[in-house]
Amino acid sequence: MSLIPKSLVTSALSQIVGPKREKEIARWWERQDRRYRTSMRRLPSFHNKHAGERCFIIGNGPSLKNTDLTLLKNEVTFGLNRIYMNFDKMGFQTTYHVVVNELVVEQCAKEIAALSMPKFIGWHCRDLVDFSDNTQFLWTRSGLRSWFFTDLTEGCWEGSTVTMVAIQLAYYMGFKEVILIGVDHSYKFEGNPHAAVTSEGNDPNHFDPNYFGKGFRWHLPDLEGSELSYRVAKHVYETSGRKIIDATVGGKLQIFPKVDYYGLFDRLQKQEAA
Repeated sequence: MSLIPKSLVTSALSQIVGPKREKEIARWWERQDRRYRTSMRRLPSFHNKHAGERCFIIGNGPSLKNTDLTLLKNEVTFGLNRIYMNFDKMGFQTTYHVVVNELVVEQCAKEIAALSMPKFIGWHCRDLVDFSDNTQFLWTRSGLRSWFFTDLTEGCWEGSTVTMVAIQLAYYMGFKEVILIGVDHSYKFEGNPHAAVTSEGNDPNHFDPNYFGKGFRWHLPDLEGSELSYRVAKHVYETSGRKIIDATVGGKLQIFPKVDYYGLFDRLQKQEAA
């Protein structure tokens, strides 16, 4: 007996109940998935877990090569995408890991699954990576019609950059101060934002030439879209008595107040790391 294609079922359902109602039904059905229900039960354990603390969100720009990351060993850190390629040089693993891009998850599923820290992954990537005890899927949304989510059980705005997802996670966890590093906000590429392309050689846009090395498929960045989401994040943080500051060495982003990275650590800590 042949099965009816899912596309035909969806089309028929849309004609019966209408497009809007069809989306609501599809959303309800996804919420019954064990992975979704389990993730939503796990997320509240992170709510305000770090109330009043500071954290570092580590981007993956080339500036990391000029940044002494050993100073972050005892800090709370968020790692993004393929930051684990730098763990040996850093001398530590990040506290949390965030990845929402399906091309990254698809091609790096085994590496991501092997990470031991709590991981936050886009729900749309649920079939690309194993669902483990330290995994939480986020109901991420893209596009300009979304907004900053303060309750991640309701959703999370991708904002054209995984950094935005980490910023919302940091807010949900209660951090009062978020410090960005490695967010260079500068890329060498040709093509339209969000277009999927295949790398033809060494990667000049990240801390390692093999990050998106030859043969790796990736989405071209949307710098304007990410700037828009950063402005929203800045507004939400500041109206809540919190702040986001940018300590990226030589970074091009002009949304958040700039600070000297090394000035964030006391002299004794610097000497111990030397």
